[in-house]
Amino acid sequence: MPDYECQDCSADVQVPSDALDGEIVVCPDCGLELQVKRKSTGEIELTEVTKEKEDWGE
Repeated sequence: MPDYECQDCSADVQVPSDALDGEIVVCPDCGLELQVKRKSTGEIELTEVTKEKEDWGE
């Protein structure tokens, strides 16, 4: 499994080589959820998962 760097704490995050586009991986150190983005070249990029907050009609 290739290692990638966490955007928050710089820890090594392991991403399975067969990870699908959109799959979520979690940093083992800080718990940040990262989404796998597969580029057309086959390279993997990790982006932070943003959680939608409910506005309760505000």
